Amino acid sequence: MDQITPRLTRAAVWTPDGIDIWTLDIPELAPGDVLVRIDLATVCGSDLHTVAGRRPAACPSVLGHEAVGQVAAIGDGNRPTVVGDDASLVVGDRVVWSVTVPCQRCPRCASGFTAKCIDVRKVGHESALSDWVLSGSYAEHIVLPLGTAIARVPDAMPGPVAAPAACATATVMAALDAAGAITGKRVLIFGAGMLGVTASAASVERGASTVRVLDQDPLRQKLSRAFGAIRDDGDSTDVAIDFTGAASAVQSALGRLDIGGRLVLAGSVTPGPPISVDPERVVRYWLTITGIHNYEPRHLAQAVAFLDATGEKYPWAELVDTPVPLADLTRVLAPPPPGILRSSVSPHTGP
Repeated sequence: MDQITPRLTRAAVWTPDGIDIWTLDIPELAPGDVLVRIDLATVCGSDLHTVAGRRPAACPSVLGHEAVGQVAAIGDGNRPTVVGDDASLVVGDRVVWSVTVPCQRCPRCASGFTAKCIDVRKVGHESALSDWVLSGSYAEHIVLPLGTAIARVPDAMPGPVAAPAACATATVMAALDAAGAITGKRVLIFGAGMLGVTASAASVERGASTVRVLDQDPLRQKLSRAFGAIRDDGDSTDVAIDFTGAASAVQSALGRLDIGGRLVLAGSVTPGPPISVDPERVVRYWLTITGIHNYEPRHLAQAVAFLDATGEKYPWAELVDTPVPLADLTRVLAPPPPGILRSSVSPHTGP
């Protein structure tokens, strides 16, 4: 470990009694592990579900899986996994990292589904009583075990733009991969949260003929216009992508598909009521229904490249609220104010 690395760090730990600030030892790094000094972490909706009791998770734990930071130290002996380029990672590099840490040995990993690794570990999801305490982004530092996909971030990319790459943007890249080629096609997106507006812009950039976004919140639906969406005309569509997970939205999306249409489900991550599927319509319309959960390392690299290429075209930074200090994390573990899609935390500011 680099000799200038601090020995102690602070983390906001989610406990049965709420958020506590723990002072923790920074561990010795195993070969290929990476210690990152976190500059900014954004608050994903899944963490809001966790603290509200709508999503099972380890407790106590350091939550948070969307963040950007700088490499502080690298364990000797193995080369960390860098996506997007072939250069070796060095101290001082500005980076984002994958949510999942796969084993790379199981049958799922061997078949290309590393996101569904049998022994997967996940950033921001591990117990603070395990041997990976510094596993979440609501902390001054995080340890990224060997095998974590890491992507460099351009120095000019603002933190509020870069941080969501690690979850929202990369998940959108996976959803669009599942949608197939969309050049010249009509795209209909359900949900105008961070994923929905990102998918709108990404669909436009990939050559969709039209992109329409539906959301129950009129302000969010209006916000999607700044990311390439047009008003919905109620017509059929070639591609539908659902980020809401609501059965009613999925049912509606299925009903809007035209001949050869494709439905991508990305929001149905908790149990819900079933929907009805008419097999005859699927057959006669040549429909495809598919789903994605998490994403592969290539999608993280695509996310950073996409944000870098569109940074001046779309108002990405305006989607993220002003960061609060780590000690104020509890205040932003709630839905963000109107017109904002992500709250954020700056671990090295404030008390």
